[in-house]
Amino acid sequence: MGEAKRRSIQGLPPKLVKPKRPKEIDTSPRIAAWLPLTRNQADRFVTLSTKGAWIGIGALVLFWLTVRFVGPAAGWWNLSDG
Repeated sequence: MGEAKRRSIQGLPPKLVKPKRPKEIDTSPRIAAWLPLTRNQADRFVTLSTKGAWIGIGALVLFWLTVRFVGPAAGWWNLSDG
């Protein structure tokens, strides 16, 4: 039994469909007329890539500290340079 039939048998009103939100249109100017990228999109890309770079730098430092100090101190491996 479908939802509509069940609701009509029970005397309930038809189910209301929520209207879809209209997609927000980016009204910022384009970087170039022939390029489908806007200034807001370029700014978001720069922000995201900067965050990603800092996360990568932090991960590299954490990895280096583990390889150089934590691993040998825990006896996981020995350093070959002394």
